[in-house]
Amino acid sequence: MPSDGLLAFATVKVGKRSGFLALIDKGHNLTPEKTGAASTPTSPLYFDHIAVGATTLDVGAAYIQETLGIVMPPGGKHPRMGTHNLLTSLGPTSFLEVIAIDPDAPSPMTPRWYNLDRFQGPPRILTWVVGTDSIHREIDRLNGLAGEVTQVSRGNLTWDISVPSDGSMPLDGAFPTLLQWPRGAHVAASMGSRGCSIKSLNVRHPEAQFITNWLGNRYKGTSIEVTSGSFKLEAEIETPQGSRILD
Repeated sequence: MPSDGLLAFATVKVGKRSGFLALIDKGHNLTPEKTGAASTPTSPLYFDHIAVGATTLDVGAAYIQETLGIVMPPGGKHPRMGTHNLLTSLGPTSFLEVIAIDPDAPSPMTPRWYNLDRFQGPPRILTWVVGTDSIHREIDRLNGLAGEVTQVSRGNLTWDISVPSDGSMPLDGAFPTLLQWPRGAHVAASMGSRGCSIKSLNVRHPEAQFITNWLGNRYKGTSIEVTSGSFKLEAEIETPQGSRILD
């Protein structure tokens, strides 16, 4: 797992509890012990990838080419979710994903992940994804607030990921999606590379304190700044043309 990163907690006063955290007030017992914040961490968390949503892959590819100056390599299809993607490595253990509804796939039995059934507007970062070696334990600690462990696939690759039953994203995507890959080399190692790497990620949301409390001192990897304010996800990507901002 990567260990060269930094997590910056630049949080300020957190506003009124609402939405995601309101579930806690309605009976979800999310204690420090459940999140691991008050105990010795047993499950490190590490940066895995950024998911950029688009109405179509062509629209998403054009956005990345305009913003980062690269042509995204192909990815694959997700039969369970009715989606497909483009993928490029951002390093040996991280990557950038562009994802959209697959118009040739049958409608899935459940709502699509990343809230794609409701996606409208220009391409943008949907969320950030954090890897763990104990996804079931993490989901239990969150007491259902991050969704359920769902098994998905792309080609011959199968993995576990957190997906709320309605397809939504906790804290609008500011709270990360959780993922557990099968054992072995990270999938980014086999992806096409365009010479890009991620320098930092800024996560801004009124409920920033909840995110920082959950991450605690367990996070490893890319530099993340979690701040309180109006919702925003913004990544600084180093490209062959220089540093670019992706949002």
